[in-house]
Amino acid sequence: MDPHEHWEHVYGTKAPHQVSWYRPHLEISLSLIERAAPDRFARVIDIGGGASTLVDDLITRGYRDLTVLDISRNAIDVAKARLGAAAHSVNWIVGDALAVILPSHAYHVWHDRAVFHFLTDPADRAEYVRQVRASVKPGGHVIIGTFGPEGPEKCSGLDVNRYDAETLHREFGSSFRLVDHLKEVHGTPFGTTQQFIYCFCAVG
Repeated sequence: MDPHEHWEHVYGTKAPHQVSWYRPHLEISLSLIERAAPDRFARVIDIGGGASTLVDDLITRGYRDLTVLDISRNAIDVAKARLGAAAHSVNWIVGDALAVILPSHAYHVWHDRAVFHFLTDPADRAEYVRQVRASVKPGGHVIIGTFGPEGPEKCSGLDVNRYDAETLHREFGSSFRLVDHLKEVHGTPFGTTQQFIYCFCAVG
């Protein structure tokens, strides 16, 4: 099953709160986005945002230029239905973050919680970083959340990579300056926990 089919199946058969990475509100992500972009007209892109409530909370906090990219149309349809009329204020992109054509140096903030750790092929990670470098404005910020060293080795039936702050930042290279990093012990809807690590970087 290719990645598109896999994630269409996941979001076609499970409610948003039935996946392990679900949180009602992404508190750390929200805090880092507000830190990176206090200007509510900043352009923010959420990679793999699909059914996540992050876009709802950003709209509530007054952000005006939001893009959500997800490989699963089912996931995006869930978010659109939840938002109702407010969904018209969001730019929705159905596509693979490694292949979609994004505007050059357009975004003030690139946010990704729980996509990058699925990229187990070094060539895919290199292409992801190339996309970030091409799409984020100089002086913009990148927020990446992945499983930490004590996180699971698999998720949704797929192998994942686990990172600490140093190894995650190393994937992006010296053109990304590490501003901060945080750990999170995420409580899943099933009563278990998952360790996440977030790297907050400035570009250029």
